[in-house]
Amino acid sequence: MEKAAMMQTAQAMVESFVDLPTIPQVATRVIELLDKPGVELDEVADMILADQVLAARVIKMVNSPLYQPSHEIKSVKRALIYLGFRHIRELAFTCSFVDVFQGRDGIIDLKSFWEHSFGVGVVSKIIAQRVRYPDTEKAYLVGIVHDIGEVFLSYYRQNDFRSLLDSVQGQPFRLVEKEVQFLGTSHNEIGLCIAKKWNFPADYCEVIGLHHAPDEATLDPTLCAIVNLADLFCCVRQLDYGGNSWVSFNLAEERAWAILKEYAPNLAALDVERFCYELDDRVPEIEDMVRSIFQGIGAK
Repeated sequence: MEKAAMMQTAQAMVESFVDLPTIPQVATRVIELLDKPGVELDEVADMILADQVLAARVIKMVNSPLYQPSHEIKSVKRALIYLGFRHIRELAFTCSFVDVFQGRDGIIDLKSFWEHSFGVGVVSKIIAQRVRYPDTEKAYLVGIVHDIGEVFLSYYRQNDFRSLLDSVQGQPFRLVEKEVQFLGTSHNEIGLCIAKKWNFPADYCEVIGLHHAPDEATLDPTLCAIVNLADLFCCVRQLDYGGNSWVSFNLAEERAWAILKEYAPNLAALDVERFCYELDDRVPEIEDMVRSIFQGIGAK
């Protein structure tokens, strides 16, 4: 199907989402601060403290088993000192962004969605470190948001989404291809339309729209390739919406792998099997993160 037609269908669909939420201002501020040189810790602390609900969630999460402080942390400033600048930005973004999706359980339940999203975020950061990509935090954040179209499709188009899943029971499949078949568009285009409505930076929009087609990226094909491979790795490590996905791939045949090898020739020597085992060790961390997030949301 023509890309333009899929975008047109997605745009009309997103416009029909009458209660489509807006992204919290603080999440946008966190993205902006990622690209701001010389930003001070106090600026981040003030941003968090301006939203008392967010501040409470940050403190609740930093005291969770995920971060394991030796003593209870009771203030945002102490959380900043304990976690460090980069981690607090990630945590603030996470807490503010997650709230957008509350109460929007669809065919895909939110816990499965966040396990996959944070899995892709964590693995994107690991891959970014391996290839010496200059902004590993951006890789983490864009990995988290890459599938925003998926959760909204499963919420706003529940009947179509259920029919899609019923049609492939017991079979491996690529969800993006089935979406095009059943809906005339996919979560890529839906997510891109939403990201534009939320005024996400252009490189974030590109990854959201092209994380299944990194070879079409023009702004930052390396970032698209990182998220694409992180997505595939999470699928084979069972962080894939409860197993409802296509779960087999040959790394050597993936266009994203070719893009990354061109960017970082040292990847040619990567032991892929060992790398997958390393990812297994991170799965409990990701599950702890999701539990901490849901606990944090409960404390309003």
